[in-house]
Amino acid sequence: MSINSALAAGTSGLLANSSALASISDNIANVNTVGYKRVNTVFTPNYKVQGGGESRYASAGVSARTRLDVSGEGLLNPASSATDLAIDGNGFFLVRPNPTNVTGADPVLFTRSGSFETDQGGYLKNDAGQYLYGWPVAPDGSVTQNPSNVDLLEAINLSNIGGAAEATSSIRINANLLDSQAISAAEATYDPTNPANNMASGAVTPDFQRSIQIYDSKGGVRSITLSILKSSTANQWHAELHVDPPGDVTTGAGLNNGQIATGVLAFNTNGQIDSVATTLPNSLSFLGSDNVAPLGANQFQWDAATGVAGQTVSLDLGSAGNPGGITQYDSPSVLNSTVVNGAVFGDFAGVEVSPDGFVSARFTNGVVRQVYQIPVATVVNPNGLASVGGGSYQITQESGAFTLNPPGIGSSGKLSSKTLENSNVDIATEFSNLIITQRAYSASSRIITTADEMLAEAIQMKR
Repeated sequence: MSINSALAAGTSGLLANSSALASISDNIANVNTVGYKRVNTVFTPNYKVQGGGESRYASAGVSARTRLDVSGEGLLNPASSATDLAIDGNGFFLVRPNPTNVTGADPVLFTRSGSFETDQGGYLKNDAGQYLYGWPVAPDGSVTQNPSNVDLLEAINLSNIGGAAEATSSIRINANLLDSQAISAAEATYDPTNPANNMASGAVTPDFQRSIQIYDSKGGVRSITLSILKSSTANQWHAELHVDPPGDVTTGAGLNNGQIATGVLAFNTNGQIDSVATTLPNSLSFLGSDNVAPLGANQFQWDAATGVAGQTVSLDLGSAGNPGGITQYDSPSVLNSTVVNGAVFGDFAGVEVSPDGFVSARFTNGVVRQVYQIPVATVVNPNGLASVGGGSYQITQESGAFTLNPPGIGSSGKLSSKTLENSNVDIATEFSNLIITQRAYSASSRIITTADEMLAEAIQMKR
């Protein structure tokens, strides 16, 4: 009977609009929830009517289905912590419920909720208790990545980052040598290999001498002295580099008094360094203090008593046509500056996250070291993901498989540190929908009231 179908249609309208009210309520309640994705209720008619119409019509009512607007992005707002993260563009953070002892049975989840902070174990987790995972950075700076292998990921832990020192690996010298410098009488018998006639021993007084501080593998400060003597050959100078005190190094044949390099500095007629004719080495290779092999000619190592590792230090003296470096002009000899990298030991001072996902540890000595890279996970159909609560989602057949990429690669968005993503709820729209839903619910109730009155009238006719 059509009256009965009208009752059913009114009831379905109540149920559908009740479902809509529930989704609107969640949207309004979570308007300030970080990374929240609004729930949308879609109404679908249940009727089946032929194109030519029906002689008698029976109502079928309405069905309501909810779906997540996961692909809709919220506004990005500034935050205070370096571990407050947001994705500017497509993708999700990969999180898991546990930071350690993870097995294949532990779910792999995805979220846009990037309000991460350290727990008591130093692991980064968000407000829903999910732990952030990333690729670890090897000591040499390399990152082993795979777009689908989560076994290469680790829960990001900031408590395992201790202090750090950085050994010197490069020296740049900016100086000028006086072109009109008088040639010393000692130059005639100068011999860098003879302690009685070299500058490292003090037997020959250099025309120009300066000390340069470098850092060893433990952050210790070591001193290298640059000694220079004008040569009788035009536009050339004798040069020696020696460690002070000499006992800090052990040297092979051809080196003495702590020498680590000898040679000639040559200049062109414009007073600029002549790299071809210059014989002073452009790299200093210190063997480690634990080296027990015999030293060859012109080899050197840190003395066994120092207990430090080997290191290679590049020596940049400049090049013709480029500013800086060592020059020979008719101005007083002066060391303008030395640029030396490396640092003494420093304590862990905090982290910073770059747009390409690198989590870098910052130390009090100014050293910044990359320790993790955060991947961004993307799926073909984000709206097909299944919500598992706490702003987290799981893969489904509708969403398609996930792909892990560094931020900014492919379709992956970039990371933004000290930023959080707001919910994608438009409060004005939700209030409008709230009014419409209330009116629709009230109208559906009127259907039931009217159908009940008509049914009562039909029954009364029988009596």
